Amino acid sequence: MSALNIKKGSTSHSAYDLRSGSTEIEESHTLAVIVENEPGVLARVIGLFSGRGYNIDTLNVGPTHDPKMSRMTIVTRGDDSTIEQIVKQLNKLVNVLEVQDFRDADYVDRELVLVKVKVDSKTRAEVMQITDIFRAKIVDVQPTSLTIEITGNESKVEKFLELMSNFGVAGLTRTGKVALPRK
Repeated sequence: MSALNIKKGSTSHSAYDLRSGSTEIEESHTLAVIVENEPGVLARVIGLFSGRGYNIDTLNVGPTHDPKMSRMTIVTRGDDSTIEQIVKQLNKLVNVLEVQDFRDADYVDRELVLVKVKVDSKTRAEVMQITDIFRAKIVDVQPTSLTIEITGNESKVEKFLELMSNFGVAGLTRTGKVALPRK
């Protein structure tokens, strides 16, 4: 098992933990978990979260450059002590090779979203213009809708979706965040 990487800092999301009455701030944390690419590993990781009452906001799993390993990118919420406990518990799992919490680390993250937006002859040009401004791609054109692919960090994606909601969102799917350290 590799060394634990814990760094202090804050993220853009925070709220008080009202469930426990604690005044500690609950923040969103992105965890990268390198695991052996074997059957049942994902179930064990998810079981750890559900068995202890931790929630997973997003989960993305895929093989790495080494086909014997997979990278899980998990976004969860909690105060510092909760996240520290999650990291310690993950490190105890046999198939977990490394856990990194990107709290204060320098990293790159992205999310892919497909959104189907309602359009008509009056709104089609405006939706296309906003799509171009955000460097998104139109991947399907129908008489009453456009399906748009957007990739970016959370703030870019959220702002784009906010603008598209004015036209009417007919469908949406998100991959969840993926992240890699810069160093």
